[in-house]
Amino acid sequence: MDPLTAFVFSTLLMLANGAVLGFMHRDLPEALQPSALAWRVGTLTMAGGCLMLGLQLQLPTWLALPVGNGLLMGGLTLYWRALQRFDGRPGHWAIWVPTPTVMLGVYWFSEVQPSLPVRVVLSAVGWIIALIGSALTLRKGRALDHALSRRVMAGLFGALSVVMLVRALYFVFGAGREQTVVDAGSWVNALTPMLAAGVPVIGTTAFLLMCSERLRRQWELAASTDALTGLWNRRTLTERGTAGLHQAKASASSLAVAILDVDHFKSVNDRFGHEVGDLALQHVAQTVLAACRANDVPGRHGGEEFVVLFDQMDSTQAMAAAERLREALEAKPYVRGELSLPITVSIGVAATSPGDLAFDHLLRRADRALYRAKNEGRNRVVLADAE
Repeated sequence: MDPLTAFVFSTLLMLANGAVLGFMHRDLPEALQPSALAWRVGTLTMAGGCLMLGLQLQLPTWLALPVGNGLLMGGLTLYWRALQRFDGRPGHWAIWVPTPTVMLGVYWFSEVQPSLPVRVVLSAVGWIIALIGSALTLRKGRALDHALSRRVMAGLFGALSVVMLVRALYFVFGAGREQTVVDAGSWVNALTPMLAAGVPVIGTTAFLLMCSERLRRQWELAASTDALTGLWNRRTLTERGTAGLHQAKASASSLAVAILDVDHFKSVNDRFGHEVGDLALQHVAQTVLAACRANDVPGRHGGEEFVVLFDQMDSTQAMAAAERLREALEAKPYVRGELSLPITVSIGVAATSPGDLAFDHLLRRADRALYRAKNEGRNRVVLADAE
């Protein structure tokens, strides 16, 4: 395929990718739409750059070369910005510096001091900056998710930056006689538009997979967490507790569970309304979460009742951990404006015993201990009897 045909083909591919993103835009969640818009505009911008470079023999060089290279550079920068938005990272004006730099440099070395190798090196440096910046953004976002599509895209950008370096070295030290990037007779020239198309075509596929992975994780999170507090919900607590009980039996270790019930919570709703009650429950959830260890599993069991799973804790350790939770809540009242609402909890604790054949049984033992704590005056921790 000659370079001119490759440029035209690449332009059509990018326009098709931009159209696909446009059709899908409304179906994406609102949080992902700014990122998807930046990616789509970047794709169309790169398509315009390929078109300008492909028509450079029919257009004035002072127009086609700077604008074409500037559009390609701007498209890559928009991809970089799209990935930043995808991860919720703020942008910085510095990422746009390579675009006008490349445009001005290409103009100078095409009109004032014509030199194809220098133009190629300038463009390659700009591409490498944007590609490496995008790859680093993807790597930083691995803490947010471990999607395979993220790793594929980071690898693509890294590989393309190496190819751009090799291409620049070819034009600087190679024996080619090309005067423009649309001259035939060089595999490097034929490769140039394919590189320009590779980022939008492969990259857009990976980007859409990243969006799909993000949606799947959000759905899974919504199904496993409590909507009001953000803690694990009853279903997840049961799953984690069942798995923890099996693990404890297999490893001859211990699993403990604590059930926390907010004392006199009905009076909070009656006196201040359900909005204040909900905010108070969120306050309890945040306080419990802050007081838990990294491997503890806190969740909302329903209403004003919370559950915490203590992995590898015996009854003595679990009692101490539950007492720490009780003290943390007692020491931190819920404050809203002039309202200062003291919050205490009654806690029932149970650790695994030979009679616990299922997690529900362990939970019922803790629940019976909770009722004893309430009957004995509330704001206290009671240990369940072993069975």
